[in-house]
Amino acid sequence: MPSPEAEPIGLLVGAGFSKWAADLPLAAELFDFNVKPHNQRDAKKLRFIADLKRSWDEQNPGGLSEQFVSDATRSSRPERESVTWYITRRLSDPFIGTMLGGTQTLMIDDRRKLRHEGIRTAQGFLAQFSTTMMSGAVTTNYDLLIEYALGTGGFNYGVPKQEFKGRGKNPWFPWQGTPVTMTGTLRLAKLHGSLSWDDKHCYTDGRCGVRGDALVLPPGPEKAPPRTLRSTWKLAESILADCRHLLIFGFAFNPYDEAVLDLLATAGSNLRTVLLVDTSPKTALGRRLWPRASILDCQPPPEGQPVIEAWKNHRIPHARRA
Repeated sequence: MPSPEAEPIGLLVGAGFSKWAADLPLAAELFDFNVKPHNQRDAKKLRFIADLKRSWDEQNPGGLSEQFVSDATRSSRPERESVTWYITRRLSDPFIGTMLGGTQTLMIDDRRKLRHEGIRTAQGFLAQFSTTMMSGAVTTNYDLLIEYALGTGGFNYGVPKQEFKGRGKNPWFPWQGTPVTMTGTLRLAKLHGSLSWDDKHCYTDGRCGVRGDALVLPPGPEKAPPRTLRSTWKLAESILADCRHLLIFGFAFNPYDEAVLDLLATAGSNLRTVLLVDTSPKTALGRRLWPRASILDCQPPPEGQPVIEAWKNHRIPHARRA
């Protein structure tokens, strides 16, 4: 079997990657209300959502957070908008800094980002990949952890030289800012949207997550790709079709993600090997999705462990063939 070193590699990351690197919450942990209100309006929203979640829990003992979100997004407009605001805000809060007495989410190229241990951990992991060996990266996460780790010189959303709205490297002099051009070559497809997107623009920071108007697809059943995210799904299809080896880190393979699972199975039909990096790897599901591929699994590495090098040489610590 050819080594991943000799053929294109793809990367798929789920919530487990962001949990491992930056302690961002998994779906089951989203409603811990670990959010700092910036004003009375934020505090009022948080109380509303907490009451809503408490009432839903009483009516649905043992119910999953994903079910709550799915019910809320099919409910009244205030409930739908409040829950979406909360989710995006919860994932934005760890990356909010202070400047001139105010608050601002870190920019993709912000010098301050490397003070964040989670960003440094993600950066160290991604540094194991070279852009020449990678077909691209696909994620179901909204957060900007990958963007922070790579910087605008390390990726694009499928459009080379795309211009982003917002500040560049220096947050102190916004009047010097011009649209930031993406110069990276690694293709990044975000299947469920991003904290840095709205329905018109991509931004250099997560402002849309703070405002609550980010272009995201909340957790819940999905049988077909959303129309608003069609281009990024096409990009993901191209990335998966081009790679022969796929490293999957922290993706839960939730059965309600029907559209995502269908995409993985059909676009990844030419995969030769799949490495599942997870605390509870779904190896049986991997075999069903890619029956012709060799499925390997291993636990998430300690910080700095060169997983990609071990995989290339088929010497993955604690790995097993599924």
